[in-house]
Amino acid sequence: MKIVDLSRELYHRTPIYPGHPPVMHGVRKTHEESFAESGNVHGLASMFISMVDHAGTHIDAPRHFGKTGISIDQYPLEKCIVPGICIDLRHVAPRAEITPSDLETAVKSAGVPVPKGGTVLLCTGHHERTFPRKQYSTDNSGVNVAATEWLAKQGIVHFGIDSMRPGPEGAVNALVHQSLSSTSPTSRACAILKRCSPEANSHSSVCR
Repeated sequence: MKIVDLSRELYHRTPIYPGHPPVMHGVRKTHEESFAESGNVHGLASMFISMVDHAGTHIDAPRHFGKTGISIDQYPLEKCIVPGICIDLRHVAPRAEITPSDLETAVKSAGVPVPKGGTVLLCTGHHERTFPRKQYSTDNSGVNVAATEWLAKQGIVHFGIDSMRPGPEGAVNALVHQSLSSTSPTSRACAILKRCSPEANSHSSVCR
């Protein structure tokens, strides 16, 4: 079993979802400052970080989609290390909708089945094409409602995509969020990833 860590590096002013507060981090106190304050007794360096819960690689908790959903602190940790496959959707045009047919074809091409109780990672190539340019926040392709429902029917616990939203920007993305709140509870989470590689398809992945 191979474990794939999908965490994206978080740095000062990491590009984030439009309208959200920025990622802020830096040095709170240096060793030299601590030594000076303690009369040269000890030096303790410390950092600070401030970030919104949708920064970087993250999971949209069920409560993000509806008031009755569970919050991220209640999200079962065992669902964060699950069998998974990565499917190639890099041919889908920027801002276009990913359809059930696209998913079915990509799964067939991957040559491995969708794992029950697992995850499906959608490699659209968006991160590789646009990050960290401004197009990263606007030009992603993404699933439509029918594709979201298709994924839910596969019995997965969540799916991931290499952009900052599950659907393309605009009305379709809003409808996808609504769909995620009404589908099976096991599929109400969406992982937002840095990148994923169909060439490195394995049967285990870590979504963080």
